Amino acid sequence: MTVIEQPRQLVRYGSPTGRWVLFATVLGSALTFIDATVVNIALPHIGRDFHAGAAALQWTVNGYTLSLASLILLGGSLGDRFGRRRVFVTGIIWFAAASLLCGLAPDVQVLIAARVVQGIGGALLTPGSLAILEASFHPDDRGRAIGAWSGLGGIAGALGPFVGGWLVQVSTWRLVFLINAPLAALVVAVGLRHIPESRDPGAARGLDVPGVVLAATSLGGLTYGFTAWPTNGPGSAAVATSLGVGVASLIGFVFAERRSAHPMLPLDVFRSRAFTAANLATFAVYAALGGVFFLVVLNLQIVAGYSALGAGTAMLPITVLMLLLSARAGALAQRIGPRLPMTIGPLVCAAAMLLFSRIGAHASYVSSVLPAVIVLGLGTSLNVAPLTATALGSLDESRAGIASGVNNAVARAAGLLAVAVLPLAAGLGTGSLTNAATLAPVYRTSMYICAGLLAAGSIIAAIAIPTRLERVREQQSHELHCAIDGPPLRAECKA
Repeated sequence: MTVIEQPRQLVRYGSPTGRWVLFATVLGSALTFIDATVVNIALPHIGRDFHAGAAALQWTVNGYTLSLASLILLGGSLGDRFGRRRVFVTGIIWFAAASLLCGLAPDVQVLIAARVVQGIGGALLTPGSLAILEASFHPDDRGRAIGAWSGLGGIAGALGPFVGGWLVQVSTWRLVFLINAPLAALVVAVGLRHIPESRDPGAARGLDVPGVVLAATSLGGLTYGFTAWPTNGPGSAAVATSLGVGVASLIGFVFAERRSAHPMLPLDVFRSRAFTAANLATFAVYAALGGVFFLVVLNLQIVAGYSALGAGTAMLPITVLMLLLSARAGALAQRIGPRLPMTIGPLVCAAAMLLFSRIGAHASYVSSVLPAVIVLGLGTSLNVAPLTATALGSLDESRAGIASGVNNAVARAAGLLAVAVLPLAAGLGTGSLTNAATLAPVYRTSMYICAGLLAAGSIIAAIAIPTRLERVREQQSHELHCAIDGPPLRAECKA
C-alpha cells in the first residue's frame, strides 16, 4: 500500500501553463484580499443606507474574518481529500454567490449573514491557492512562484482602497461586492482549463465536525472578549464568559484533534520542527503586521490629520516593494536556505516599527511616514515568501493542503487577535480610538509591542528554522517509507 499519488507533470515557472496557474491562484486569492480592504472604505455608506450602529458595522467586518479564520483549516483538509483544484474552484463560486447576496442585501442583518457565508468561501479558496502552487510547480520553482503570489497578492490588497473608493464615489457601495462575480467567472474558467488536479490519497474520509465547531467557538469567544474588554471592563459578565468559553473551546479543540479519527488539524504535523517553528514565527510576524496595518492607517487619519484616501495611499510603497522583491526573495531563499532571510526580515520590520512610532500630529509624509513605509516594505519582502515557503515545504507534498491551511489560519488568527488585544495591551482602557489624545500614546506603545513581536519572530527563525528544506523533505520521505512498507524494512529504518 502507498499513500503517494501517481506521478504527474510538474509545471515550470516560465511556461505558459505555469503562468496560467499563477494567474488563477493570484486572482482567486486577490478576491479575498481586495474584499478585506474595500469593505472598510464602504462602511460609512453602508451605515448611512441601513442606519446601522457601530456594532453592526464592526460585525460586517468581523463576521467575514471569523468564519474565514475558523474554517480555513477545514478548507485545506478538504482540498487534500477531494482535490485542491476542485475545492479551490468551489470556493471561488461560493465566494461569488455570497458576494452577490452582500451586494443585494436589503438590510444590515442580511449583509452580516452574507459576510459570514462569504468567509466560508474564502476559507475554501485561500489555502487551495497556496497548496496548488506547492503541488503543481517543480521544486526548483516553488519558492519563486510563492514569492510572485505574495507580491501580486499584495498589489491586489493595495488596489482595494482605490477601487473601492472609486466605486463608492461614482456609484454605490453595492458594486464593491457585485464586482466579484465577473472576476470569479474568469478564475473558474482559467482554473478548470489550466490548473492540474492534485490530492492526497491517504487523506481522512470523514469530516471533523467537533474540531470545526470548537475552533470557531474558541476564536469567536476570544475575539469578542478582548474587543469588549476596554469598554465593559474585565469584570463584565459578557467579557469573562466570552474569554472563558474561548479558552475552554481551545483546550477542547486540542483534545478533540488528538482523539479524532479524521482530525481537521492532525497534531502529528507539529512533529516537524521546521513546520512548528515556521508557524510560531508566522504568528509573531503576522500579529505585528496585523496591528500595524490597522493602527497606522487609523493614526494617520485621527492624529496626523490625513484623509482616508491619503492614509491608504501612504502605505502603497510597501506593495510596490513586495511586487519588485518578493519573487527574488523567494528565489534567494531557495538558493541559500530560509533561515537567514527569516531572521533578518523581521528585524528590518522591527526597525520600521520604531520609525512608525515617531508619527504624530501633522507628520510630514516625506520625512516621517515614507522612511518607515520603505523599511517595512523591504523587511516584509525579505521575510514573507521564505516564511510561507518554509511552512509549506516543511511537510511532505501530499500534506500541502494541511500545511497551507494551518499557516493561513495562524496568520489570520494572529492578525484578528492583534487588532483585539493590542489597544488593550497598550493601555487604551475605556478610551476611544477615534480620539486623537487617547490614540496617540496607545499607538506609540503598540508600535513598541509590535517591534517586540517581530524580534521574537526573528529569534524563533534563527534558532529553529533549518538551513535547507531539502534535508527536511528527505528525512520525512525516509520516515514515510519506513511507516508504509511494513515490518521487513523497519529494522533497517531504525538502524
